[in-house]
Amino acid sequence: MRTDGWEVLQVSVEGDGRIVLVELDHGKANEMGSAALRDFEALSAELQQDDRAVALITWSRRVSSKGTPIFVAGADVTERGDWSDDRVKAHVRWQRQVLTALREAPVFHVGVVGGVALGWGTEYLLVCDYRIAVPGAVFGLPETGLGILPGAGRTAHLWQPVGTAQALRLGMTGERIKGEEAERIGLVQERATSLEAGLERARTLAGLVARNSPTAVAAFKSALLGAVGGAEAREAEACAYERCVDAGEAAIGRAHFADIRRGARAPWGPKRLED
Repeated sequence: MRTDGWEVLQVSVEGDGRIVLVELDHGKANEMGSAALRDFEALSAELQQDDRAVALITWSRRVSSKGTPIFVAGADVTERGDWSDDRVKAHVRWQRQVLTALREAPVFHVGVVGGVALGWGTEYLLVCDYRIAVPGAVFGLPETGLGILPGAGRTAHLWQPVGTAQALRLGMTGERIKGEEAERIGLVQERATSLEAGLERARTLAGLVARNSPTAVAAFKSALLGAVGGAEAREAEACAYERCVDAGEAAIGRAHFADIRRGARAPWGPKRLED
């Protein structure tokens, strides 16, 4: 596994290359734009080919100018400012492909969250096989308040860890929750007392995986995810997202993004259930 040449990801390895660590530290708030997607696309490809790597840990030490810890604050919406609807739809389909490939990478993926994980941040965590929250973690899916829905593939899979009712609650209200509530509903599996404690626990889990047969580990994950399925669900999500784009709601959300973040109401159009 290479540890240099990445655009934005900070990649390192431990345990004779069997454990891969990814520290998020880019942009203003670890926002996920095209550069980050290219790196994650390349990372997934390398994990598929690397015969040593069996575990992956993702975390962030990033702190905003106001002192707020950040995991991933969301997608880089600003880069889409002058994009056509077709380009937006193609970009979001690419996001979905990238996260699906990372989800299926033949490694045990642990996410350690010690900051804001909104939108794309929560979606990214749903790609992880195991999630640990530490103080400062905040989760939320604000997309419906921006005229879209979580479109990177996780609308299709959010119900699996948290159940249908909690998935509808998070996706339709945009409510933000902290670590204790996230653990209660199954969005995270553990809480730790600090980022360092969370990383230590992640390394312990990764170390246990690293003792096992890499072939057996990869086969177990492949079999389990194959049983869960989801390709049809992801395509249904894609069509739902693109309905929002075609209806003009996504454009309204982008145009009023700053006002919406301040709590203002956007001039949404009528509800459209069919194209």
